[in-house]
Amino acid sequence: MSTEFIVKLAGQAVYTVLKASAPMMLVALVIGLVISVFQATTQIQEQTLAFVPKILAVLLSLLIFGPWILATIVDFTYNLLSNLYQYGG
Repeated sequence: MSTEFIVKLAGQAVYTVLKASAPMMLVALVIGLVISVFQATTQIQEQTLAFVPKILAVLLSLLIFGPWILATIVDFTYNLLSNLYQYGG
């Protein structure tokens, strides 16, 4: 295995992880922004007010985007394992 190949494979792995985690991160970002604006306007400084809705929103987005995330990871793994003979040597 060459270093170019390893760097390319690591890049593909990082891209796959970012692509698979993007929906949850974006949902958490939007919910966090909405809660922050709400806290700033009402001057309520409760930590759990920001934490609990984000956790619930991320869980809901995981349920919604779960099949797509699984398909993305399975595609990456399938491509990796189906081309395994090229990687050896």
